[in-house]
Amino acid sequence: MVYSKINQVAHYVPKQLVTNDDLAKIMDTSHEWISSRTGIAERYISRNETTSDLAVRVAEQLLTKSGLEASAIDFIIVATISSDATMPSTAAKVQAALGAINAFAFDMTAACSGFVFALAVADKLISSGTYQKGVVIGAETLSKLLDWEDRTTAVLFGDGAGGVLLEASQDKHILAESLHTDGSRGQSLTSGQNSLKSPYSEFKSLNPCIQMDGRAIFDFAIRDVSKSISAIIEQSGLAKDELDYLLLHQANRRILDKMAQKIDFPREKFLENMMHYGNTSAASIPILLSEAVQNQKIKLDGSQHLLLSGFGGGLTWGSLIVKI
Repeated sequence: MVYSKINQVAHYVPKQLVTNDDLAKIMDTSHEWISSRTGIAERYISRNETTSDLAVRVAEQLLTKSGLEASAIDFIIVATISSDATMPSTAAKVQAALGAINAFAFDMTAACSGFVFALAVADKLISSGTYQKGVVIGAETLSKLLDWEDRTTAVLFGDGAGGVLLEASQDKHILAESLHTDGSRGQSLTSGQNSLKSPYSEFKSLNPCIQMDGRAIFDFAIRDVSKSISAIIEQSGLAKDELDYLLLHQANRRILDKMAQKIDFPREKFLENMMHYGNTSAASIPILLSEAVQNQKIKLDGSQHLLLSGFGGGLTWGSLIVKI
């Protein structure tokens, strides 16, 4: 049997740091208001880099760290809701920038679950035995999707990218998987809604900016995602104390607090960095993973078990238990 293994990780954020106090200068808010409700203190906002620019920086790091030539990569998947364009895909732009002439490339749109969904798909591609090496990246420039006069959403999000290099392995490293969608609740969190504009349509203008029913999303995370996490732990056959860390989508510190109580898990095992990056949607989990490896909290030596869990627009939610 052939399996996949995460061999390298990387992340990149724009240089422009925007604090809560900076936001208070342009909208009716304050550091205390934002921090007490979300745990967020600052975030990075792109001045001129696109989503593909951020993703390329991550992919370049992955190649440098691994010592691989771009031509050795078989596929590139970019999870994003803030692509540069509908076509070409962000992944195609990354493929071109790298010169990864042998790689096929495509984007995946599953919002804040995007990286987990993409990693699950990449695992299947490698496990098929057809492909040996793939790059999976979560990348976002959410700043272009925000209504900067709406303090309920503008204070939450940031820009950034993170990713992993997957390679074929004889040992199983993705130990359990659980992916879900409930489109009937999709209107709880929307962005990029397109209006009909043909000469034959009855034009109705839709709001293209991120819109969110915060209470509905909070309740969804605590109820549905918690249940899913408990189920996948049981499915994996691992005891709770065998999980070293839980890396959940970085949306809100209160969600992590409640989640720990709901699934009866030590809060200190929930890694977090939303205080420095805000909600970066599909990029949040790979940024968190890469930063934890950089800080030597997580080691890429096959000795640790991690639970990765994303949840958000769609509504989508998904978890993977990974040996890393």
